[in-house]
Amino acid sequence: MGGSSKLKKKIIIGTRSSKLALWQAEWVKAELQRMNPGLEVELNKIKTTGDKILDVPLAQVGGKGLFVKEIEEALLKGEADLAVHSMKDVPTEFPEGLYLPVICKREDPRDAFITARDGGSFRYAGYKQLPQGASIGTSSLRRSCQLLSSRPDLKIMQLRGNLDTRLRKLDEGQFDAIILAAAGVNRLGWSERITELIPVALSLPAIGQGAIGIECRIDDEDINRLVSPLNHPETALCVRAERACLKKLEGGCQVPIAAYATTTGNRIIIDGLVGSVSGDRIIRAHREGNIDDPESLGAALGEELLSKGAQKILSEVYGKNIGQIGLH
Repeated sequence: MGGSSKLKKKIIIGTRSSKLALWQAEWVKAELQRMNPGLEVELNKIKTTGDKILDVPLAQVGGKGLFVKEIEEALLKGEADLAVHSMKDVPTEFPEGLYLPVICKREDPRDAFITARDGGSFRYAGYKQLPQGASIGTSSLRRSCQLLSSRPDLKIMQLRGNLDTRLRKLDEGQFDAIILAAAGVNRLGWSERITELIPVALSLPAIGQGAIGIECRIDDEDINRLVSPLNHPETALCVRAERACLKKLEGGCQVPIAAYATTTGNRIIIDGLVGSVSGDRIIRAHREGNIDDPESLGAALGEELLSKGAQKILSEVYGKNIGQIGLH
């Protein structure tokens, strides 16, 4: 056993232990085994800081890397060969020696509006049918600022926990409706719970929403080769542009920033926004460019948002008032 190939018959995937994270890791495991018959894949379920802090809005404890830090430490220690992440949780900077070679094909990137059921029908037919002062549960400043921009009467309430916990709280009557990422709801087989898919014009998605990323050690050639077929070029281009915008804005995942890119032919189209927490100010920008350089396009979008006044809003969000925000 000369050790010329580190890829033994067994590899370890680092993942969070929530139902959705495990679904994503199991999907990657199944794809790798389909392409490599005989490969043994084990999951290393890791509890991250973000999973442990359930009684405090994440924006209050700093959003960057809360769901990936411990998993990255496992990669660096050799306790995992690759990590599977929701792209919207992944910071734009990586620890030395790690990188993100693969972004898998994106699921539906939109936000899902979900109301409780009365008998066989939804309590409210859609977002526009919500009564004045209705309570909405959301885990995101990005969602709440956009919803409040169109409906300042709504009462936004903090909603933390895994998807099944969030749905249970809705069914118990704690909220009139909740907003979740459609991708996670679809992946867990709960699509029938979605009352309405919110158009991107009303709720621009989070950076990378709906996409799964694979992180690994830069120098691990065997693992790099193993995972490379799972990269989806079109999704990767779009998410790279979105992440470049986020990097320019120096934003974590718990701030009211959104960006969403699509491709058409050899062009990338990207929209971005930064909003105040109350939704009274929303700054938007739009860019189009060649697919050859998604990072420059995303950075230019971020620069435009800053020049239009996003810097002032972000300074307020990162300021001392963040602790008073009752949202994740």
